[in-house]
Amino acid sequence: MADLFLAGGEILDLASGDTTRADLLIRDGVIAEIGTDLYASGAETVDITGAMISPGWMDMHVHFREPGQEHKETLETGARAAAWGGFTAVACMPNTDPPIATRDVVEFIVARQRPLAVAIHPIGTVSKGRRGEEMAEMGGMQEGGAVAFSDDGSPVQHGGLMRRALEYARTLGAPILGHEEDLTLNADHGHMNEGTVATRLGLPGIPGLAEEAMIARDALLAEFTGGHVHVCHISTARAVDIVRRAKARGVPITAEACPHHWTLTDEAVDASGYDTHTKMHPPLRTAEDVQAIKDGLADGTIDVIATDHAPHAPFEKEVEYIEAPFGILGLETCWGLTCRELVRPGILPLAEAVRKLAVRPREILGLDVPQIEVGAQAELTVFDADSDWTFEARHIQSKSRNTPFVGAPMTGRAWGIVNRGRWVPAEA
Repeated sequence: MADLFLAGGEILDLASGDTTRADLLIRDGVIAEIGTDLYASGAETVDITGAMISPGWMDMHVHFREPGQEHKETLETGARAAAWGGFTAVACMPNTDPPIATRDVVEFIVARQRPLAVAIHPIGTVSKGRRGEEMAEMGGMQEGGAVAFSDDGSPVQHGGLMRRALEYARTLGAPILGHEEDLTLNADHGHMNEGTVATRLGLPGIPGLAEEAMIARDALLAEFTGGHVHVCHISTARAVDIVRRAKARGVPITAEACPHHWTLTDEAVDASGYDTHTKMHPPLRTAEDVQAIKDGLADGTIDVIATDHAPHAPFEKEVEYIEAPFGILGLETCWGLTCRELVRPGILPLAEAVRKLAVRPREILGLDVPQIEVGAQAELTVFDADSDWTFEARHIQSKSRNTPFVGAPMTGRAWGIVNRGRWVPAEA
């Protein structure tokens, strides 16, 4: 493991928001020296003048498709996309084939990710086989390395099962990550947001009520059981308000939002001519919902920025809108959209945006937050927050290509990551 010398950067203090000019010398994956004008004979030197350094970012909601769906993504290609986007760690959802529903599959993921530059933490299912009928063996999966539990891609429709899962997960100190959707309120099996745009386009809609009703249920269950519910990919104004009110009552509930839900509206489906890259679940909502999500990020109702990175092969997306699967890529565009939509307009201070990427996901999952100090393992993201650039197809690192953001202007970009003794640059 070669010595690494990061020269000319500025360390971002996430508490104060201040930056300090400093060089970092890393030996055997550990921060050996921090200072100015350091001398590092024989080390691999990387000039990061103009960039900042923060604890490595973590995306707590990705779909890396392995095992069973490697034509969409693998752990290796997913890790490549994550590193390019500035992430040193991710948590992968269990809707694989077979699902991450047993300890042996958890241990398979843990073993497969060890050689990679990005740490991949498996999330186990809530129910056996992700079928929503019986509770999975969560204790065994946690012993194997699972950091949380979710049936994401599907809700835990049965309230009694969700109650028992929360009660048991509380004893494990682990959260339940909820795909919040009452399927009985989406009886038309919609394909985009229910509203005027869907009516105009002749597409069945997914009502916001389906999400809001399930969040309300799970907030009450969390309040009753003391178990921690984490709301995945929140997408409506009323959903944000339900979480805000639950937090005010002291309910153990947290929430995440994805860049596409505070960047695009359902009008994108029409404007793009039914482009299936505008199809995700939950769907793109209204301008009012977009603003509410931004407000929720600003006031702390929404704890985490996550991507819901959901690769699909071209042949799966290149079909009629109603036949296409839900989901888009997110790792490569997350930071550029965060700075463009939140940091530059002053909705979120820079340090708070980074906290929602680097600190809060790990706090929710019970993982150690990387420290920038001598003697600490070097797990770092190197980035800027003000460069203007355009996202192009050549920037896609995923095995799949399904993103609506090709050609979109971006602000701020990741320069690379340091993790597991390696410098992984994000080539422009």
